[in-house]
Amino acid sequence: MRSVKDTIDQFNRDENTASRTSPHASRFTPNAALVIFGKAPIAGQVKTRLCPPLTPDEAATLHGSFLLDMLERTKTAVSKLKLPMDRYVACAPSASHVFFQIMEERQGVRLIDQIGDDLGARMAQAFSTMFARGYARVLIVGTDVPTLPIDHFTQALAMLETHDLVLGPSRDGGYYLIGLRQATPELFAGIPWSSERVLAMTVERATSLGLTAVTIAPWRDVDTIDDLTALIEAAASDSSKSKTDRTFSARTAGVLQLLAKRLRARA
Repeated sequence: MRSVKDTIDQFNRDENTASRTSPHASRFTPNAALVIFGKAPIAGQVKTRLCPPLTPDEAATLHGSFLLDMLERTKTAVSKLKLPMDRYVACAPSASHVFFQIMEERQGVRLIDQIGDDLGARMAQAFSTMFARGYARVLIVGTDVPTLPIDHFTQALAMLETHDLVLGPSRDGGYYLIGLRQATPELFAGIPWSSERVLAMTVERATSLGLTAVTIAPWRDVDTIDDLTALIEAAASDSSKSKTDRTFSARTAGVLQLLAKRLRARA
């Protein structure tokens, strides 16, 4: 399997044939921001719940491919589908990491650091940063949803016209997307992150704060080996479609195919 460095190098070679967008270039200033929460694909620090049966290097390569998927898909949504939002990556461990520096240059995203002791604090800080920059609507999305349709972002932005909070439920009781119209740090305090109660408690907290909340369609993220198995099966089915109709990127489909072979061998 390719190392993370090999994956990034290949991505850079592919991007050399495409136009480069300055991370700060824009013909207009959208009133919405999309913040992609991403970790650098460092072995032993990402997708650890998949190890074992995956090795730390395999988990890091998978995570890196997911993050590239989100960057590529949202870049297309903004440049070709004219989705009116600026894209940011909230980076861990730091925006200074070489992976994120490459993404800033190649993908036209802006970078901020993840700041806070837990996920809730980091999201609250990201929202506060975006609203301080003048955005009226802000979405945060994770990277573990490589097949998420772009119209989920369109729906979420539209719902923020009439609601204070929008949530994209995941099948494990959490959420893969959250959007707000104003900074609300109280929404994130005291939530048991990585539990099946995250979504329900967030909705309860929103109600107690007087926020109007709405959900978009649920989607499955990839946290456990069962999630990965389901994704491998979906990718195998997707490969039978014509190239223009496929949901998975060729990169992620290849990674999943190789992981499937290795998991069968280990079993």
